[in-house]
Amino acid sequence: MKILVTGHTGYIGTVLTQMLLDAGHQVVGIDTGLFEACTFGADVRSGIPCIDADIRDLTADQLRSIDAIAHLAGICNDPLGDLQPETTTAINETATIRLAELAKEAGVERFVFSSTCSVYGAALQDWVDETSPTNPVTPYAVSKYRAELGLLALADDRFSPVLLRSATAYGFSPRIRFDLVLNNLVAHAVTTGRVFLKSDGMAWRPLVHIADISRAFCAAIEAPREAVHCETFNVGTTGENYRVRSIAEIVHNTVPGSTIAYAENAAADKRSYRVSFAKIESQLPNFAPKWTALDGAHELLAAYTKFGLSLEDFEGERYQRLAHLKYLLKTGVLDPSYRKIPQADVVVRPELGDAPAYGAPRHGAPQP
Repeated sequence: MKILVTGHTGYIGTVLTQMLLDAGHQVVGIDTGLFEACTFGADVRSGIPCIDADIRDLTADQLRSIDAIAHLAGICNDPLGDLQPETTTAINETATIRLAELAKEAGVERFVFSSTCSVYGAALQDWVDETSPTNPVTPYAVSKYRAELGLLALADDRFSPVLLRSATAYGFSPRIRFDLVLNNLVAHAVTTGRVFLKSDGMAWRPLVHIADISRAFCAAIEAPREAVHCETFNVGTTGENYRVRSIAEIVHNTVPGSTIAYAENAAADKRSYRVSFAKIESQLPNFAPKWTALDGAHELLAAYTKFGLSLEDFEGERYQRLAHLKYLLKTGVLDPSYRKIPQADVVVRPELGDAPAYGAPRHGAPQP
């Protein structure tokens, strides 16, 4: 099939794109490159055709040869969503529904949407599944849930939306994110010797590796229509639900010499949910997750060690998504709608010498 991956050079997109290519599909990408200066460990060179546009500016004609869309692009977490709530809504909800409308007009048959288990938010039940009430508590989660509703309303006998509510992601990618709990705790342990918790650690989180998220996208794209049409799937493994303090224990036991520490006045996190993944296990048999949090902690330790992660890298604006986005807004690279301002494609960053913000990665080692 010919598949459009939105956000194809992002944290998950770099992994999913290669997986689709390995499966024999033809892939087209689209990505505005907001975080192209955040490359860690290896450059991102997919070598696939790309549409040079923002998803908000696409036309139906640009989608006419596409068979399926894997829609990853968007504002990716709660801190970024809180920074500019109106822009979060405009990108995650309004632009997603518009893209689906254009896809339907163009004859695209399947639209697989990257949603999140965050829509369960402050869970109203001990365990949640796809039939449970949603309770999103942040602009990011609300925007994802409203996009889900808009996509389902477009379904008909020619257009099949599929909603993938992924658990909290982890795992190494050349567009690494340090704002995800396992990635973050391993980075703290490697750079400071402390597994540092900012909450009391009692909240529940389901975890899933980005390679397994990518496997779910592949399965949803390739499955017969009757198996996925207008369906919602939680993406993960039921056995991979953890209290945050249990994740910290995994990291402590993985990173030699590390200790667990709590922030002063560490409080409870109101976002807490345990998720059942029984539906995707039974209804999408081609989805075969392979990773555990323990495996992921070892992978991250190896990658951070191999590529020389420093505390400055970890905490600085180059790799922290929120800090990097604030930098782009402050320096006039982006306007408040997160569109690039003309003539601002190259920004000199003094802390990187005269290297441009957009271009070659800081580390030249090959991707593991």
